Amino acid sequence: MDQNNNEKLRRTHRTSILFNQREQEAIKLYCEKYKIRNKSKFMREVIMTEILKKFDEDYPTLFEFEKPNLFVSR
Repeated sequence: MDQNNNEKLRRTHRTSILFNQREQEAIKLYCEKYKIRNKSKFMREVIMTEILKKFDEDYPTLFEFEKPNLFVSR
């Protein structure tokens, strides 16, 4: 990678997430079970995977079909 790409990929934006006690315990148990040592990397990957999956689902297709809705009359 050249210097310009390195600068674009540098992580400079910080975000905080608050968890309740149960959520924190679930994360702790999950990380122990699956031997996850880097929680920041793990959470970043999970969040970005969900975002990219949603973008992929929302991407317009050539033939847009409406899902049937039983509650709307035409």
